[in-house]
Order: sequence, then C-alpha cells, then structure tokens
Amino acid sequence: MQSYGVIVGRAGVMSLCQMSFAAIGAWVVLRLNLADAPGGFLLWLVLGGLAAVPVGIAIGLPALRIRGVNLAVVTLGFAVSTDIVLNANQFPGTTELKTVVRPGMFSSDAAYFVLAMIVFVLIAAGLALVNRTRIGRSWLELRHSERAAAAHGISVARSKLTAFAISAFIAGIGGGLMAGQLGLVVSGNFAMMQSLALFAVAVLIGPHNTEGAVIGGIFGAVMATVLEKLRLPQDLGGILFGVMAIFALRSGVSQTDFTRARKRERDARPLLAAMERVPDEEPAPPPVSAPVSAVAGDVLEVRGLTVRFGQVVALDGVDLTVPALGVTGLIGPNGAGKSTLISAVTGFAARYEGSVVLDGQPVDRLSPSSRARRGLRRTFQTTSIASELTQEEYLAIVAGRRLPEEESAEVLRFFGCPPGEVPVSILDAGTRRLLDVAAAIAARPKVALLDEPGAGQSAAESLRLGRRLAQVPARFGVSILLVEHDMDLVRAACGQVTVLDFGHVIASGPTLDVLDAPAVRAAYLGTVLEETS
Repeated sequence: MQSYGVIVGRAGVMSLCQMSFAAIGAWVVLRLNLADAPGGFLLWLVLGGLAAVPVGIAIGLPALRIRGVNLAVVTLGFAVSTDIVLNANQFPGTTELKTVVRPGMFSSDAAYFVLAMIVFVLIAAGLALVNRTRIGRSWLELRHSERAAAAHGISVARSKLTAFAISAFIAGIGGGLMAGQLGLVVSGNFAMMQSLALFAVAVLIGPHNTEGAVIGGIFGAVMATVLEKLRLPQDLGGILFGVMAIFALRSGVSQTDFTRARKRERDARPLLAAMERVPDEEPAPPPVSAPVSAVAGDVLEVRGLTVRFGQVVALDGVDLTVPALGVTGLIGPNGAGKSTLISAVTGFAARYEGSVVLDGQPVDRLSPSSRARRGLRRTFQTTSIASELTQEEYLAIVAGRRLPEEESAEVLRFFGCPPGEVPVSILDAGTRRLLDVAAAIAARPKVALLDEPGAGQSAAESLRLGRRLAQVPARFGVSILLVEHDMDLVRAACGQVTVLDFGHVIASGPTLDVLDAPAVRAAYLGTVLEETS
C-alpha cells in the first residue's frame, strides 16, 4: 500500500502494475535463497527492491508523454504480460520445494510480523523525509496540474520517473516480504487482479498518509479473510473495492484525506475569524533586496514573436519589453492573444518565431521548468492548488525552498491572504487566486507574468490588488507583466501598457496616454468615442 501511496496518492499517476514490481522483488529473493547467496534475507530483500527500480523507470517512460486512462492501459498491459510470464515460468525454489530461509530471530510467524512492521516503519520514515524535499512536494503539484508544476520550475519528467522508481522499490520490498512470509509463492499471488484490487483500495483509502496505508492493509486482509470464511471467490473483493473506489473518485477525495481536511478546517476557522477583525492596512515592513540583474534597463525583451495554430496567426511579430523593477500591463479584447503571448514567453507554446530574452540571456531553447528556474514565473487564469496543502506549504512548493515563517507571513499579509497555517481547502476562489499571485512573488523571480489576477475579486478588492502590485517591484524586487481586463486595476498597478488586438501591437507607452488613445478605445468598444463639446 505504501507503494501505491507514492505513485497514486502523491503523484496522482494511474499505475495498475504495482504487484508486477512486487513479483520482481519476490523472484530475486527466491532466486538468491535457492542459490544460498551470502548476505542473508535482509540483504536479499533490499536487492529485490533495487531490481524493481529499473523496471519501474522503464514503465514510467511512457508517462512522460501520456497520462490518465492511456497510461493506465500501458501499466495494465505490463501487468498482463507479467501474468503470462509468471504462469509460464515457476518461481525459483518451487520445483525444489526450497522455502525462503528467514533471519534467525524472525523465524517464527509472530517474529516475522514484527520484522514486517519494522520495515513498514522504516519505509514510512523514509517517505516522510522525501515528502519534505522539493521532489516529494513536487508530486502533489504533479497530481493537480503538470502545467502548473512546470511553471513553478519543477521538472515533470524527473518527478514522474522518481515516483515510479521509489514506488517500484517499495513494491519490490513488499514482494520479498511476501516471499518470506509464504516460503514459496505462485503466480496467483501477484496476479493482475491483485494489482487492480489494491489500486481500488488506494483510491478509496488514500495510502499516501501512513494511517491510510495501515487502514488499507488491514482492510484488504480482513476482506480476504471474510471471503474465505464465506467460501466466496477472492476476486469478489476486488469488485467490491472497485465499486467503492468509483464513489471515492466521484467525490475527488479519499477517506483519510477527507478526515484530515475536516480536522484542518476546524482548526483554521478561528484564524479566519480573527483575521476578519484585523484592519486591512498594517505598517509596511522594509523592502527586501532585489535579485541581482545583469542589465539595468529591460529585464524581459520579446522581439518579433509570432505564434501560429495551423492557418491561424495568433501573434504576428509582437515586440514587448518589461523594464527592471517595473509593472507593465498587457491588455486587449478577448482573443487578442494575451494568454498566448504569456504561454510563448514562458515556454508552453510548442512553437513560435522570434526571440525571448530574460536579463540579457536568450531562453528560447529552454523548457518551461528551466525558464521558471531562470526567473520567469507565471500564473494561470484557472488556479489548480492542491486543497490538502496549507498556504505555507504551497508557498514552499512554488518557491522551491522552505520559506522562513516571517517571509511567508509577510507575503501572505501583503496580498490580504489568511495566515499561513490555513488550509487551501477553505479558501474561496478569489483568495486562492491571490495566494497564487503571492506564491509567484514569494519565489522571487526576475519577472512574474500574471494572467488576470483580478478575476473573482470585487471592484474594491481589484483596486486594492492593483495598488499592491504597484508596490511589488520596490517591496520584493520582482518585475511584473500583468494581463488584465479590469482597467481600474491596470491604472492602479501599471507604469506602462502594451495593447494587443488580433495578435498585433496597436499601442504601447505610458498607461494613461495609451488608455486614452482612440485606437485602443476603438479596440475595446468597437468604435472611436467622439468627444462632446
């Protein structure tokens, strides 16, 4: 179950072949036992886990290009192939009837159970340490949105392959333990239906938490015992688990996640109530030092940017600059190409013509995650924040480091977000958008590209956000490119504005001058307003 906790629970990857990895671990242990290899059972156990790792990585390679049901079909195909191989070939020691030799002090069933619990605790402790690292935290981002993960500087490929490798290692250890428990194993112990049943339990219980793995293991063992007592087929358990997993998938949350979330929400309610009594404006702390820039003028230069979708030209030779420690607006009617420009600049557009220069260095050949690590961060029109996180945890994931409590509190307070320990699950849509902006700024990039951060805000809140964004360069040392439809927000935040219309730049310059230009008013209203005398 801990193996499923990593790949399904944390990374959100639909893997249906974990018992195949367990079969590899069991095969290695049985083979070494048959050969009376030196080192003993505990070493064989580790070697069995390690043997499953390269296979896990190989199975994970398709996950770099496919996901969801398509990936589930690939992993299911591997499980079926393993079934065929195991049915055609016996496990080592079966013909010789040579059972696995357990360690001396764990030879009895009761003592062996203690050994299994020790291994479980060690794996749980190891996973707890991994989950505190950037790679562990990146799995949660991966589960909710691969695009958001890449925008936050996370290598999607490395995160996925690491999740497959670690889950395969744990499954291999589990298979070796099963071999030691049974003495001799048969192909039915690692059948495809076993993988499907455990996947259903994983979805239902949520084994990425330690208590979820324990509950899932107990649940599966009890179900098998009950079916045996009732003389019913063991496959019936998998069917029952599958039906219950469907309801868990429809609700979008496992049982242990739901219980944890409810507790965190109850604990956070007093914090939200206290926040409502705190005045909006507080004394401003001193500004922090800006990131060292290689250029004193424009920190971001876009030259001749052209993006085509088939025969449609979304952007046609767009030029745009963002000055160092400035806020530049990018406005235009719907369909003008604003979000397309952000996607191209941050590397999410598959192909484009022209050049993007960040702090004097071209970034055109870099992936989205590499551009993010260079200092080019973005937000999306639709937020996709893991609801089981607290705000502090989300800031740490996006920033790529654990922020000091004072720093995270300052950023959250500046953007009007609740205290950091408040879980994301109880935030409304508008506050989640503010949290997304706060996280992008907390990462201290050279440029933050904000895609309609005022959406979901009231008129007063939007104006307040604009005034805050205007202070960001001096306060946090971050330049901003702001895409927005709310002109009051744009006036409050931006020193200069570029206007797009049908993929062309029709105006660029100081904000008030540009907004009063007849061509800009015509683009928004469809006609040039005549001045009344």
